[in-house]
Amino acid sequence: MVRVYALAVLYKGVNSATVLKAAYDLQSFSFFQRSSVQEFMTFISKTVVERTQPAARQSVKEGEYMLQVYVRADNLAGVLISDQEYPNRVAHTLITKFLDEFASKVPPNNWPTANESTVDFPVLPQYLAKYQNPKEADALTKIQNDLDETKIILHDTIKAVLERGEKLDDLVEKSDSLTMHSKAFYKTARKTNSCCNF
Repeated sequence: MVRVYALAVLYKGVNSATVLKAAYDLQSFSFFQRSSVQEFMTFISKTVVERTQPAARQSVKEGEYMLQVYVRADNLAGVLISDQEYPNRVAHTLITKFLDEFASKVPPNNWPTANESTVDFPVLPQYLAKYQNPKEADALTKIQNDLDETKIILHDTIKAVLERGEKLDDLVEKSDSLTMHSKAFYKTARKTNSCCNF
């Protein structure tokens, strides 16, 4: 199942990274494991951000989890932790989106001295909830799904026409809108492909 476990905004300082804001969805873990899982996710997020160059992206796979990281040129960093099925493109689009919004709401001169308790950025949990389903959240994926559904409907429509007893050959013969060349091409193609039909 596609799942996002954590989103985090960090500041990459000279010696270490600081979490400025984070949101977690740990309901799939047992109640007694959640605090340990959250601590580990925070630790690994900070570690990978510290080892990522400014203006660079990284994807780190660990077991069944993926950690997507983007450190901007201004040292603001975003982290998304998900399962392996979550699309990388959608993950990095989301990271870019919430980092841009964070940068517009929290002044850059506050980043080096801020921490999670001093930063007001309440939309991160909303992003976490919205992007659980990447097909709904990502416009390109949503358009592709809509096109796939349309293609299925079109295939069903042609199949329905043929099931009513009409043959495509008869329709081509009756058509006034097709030129003689188009009809000849169709017949030639039909003959050529007839060797493949069983």
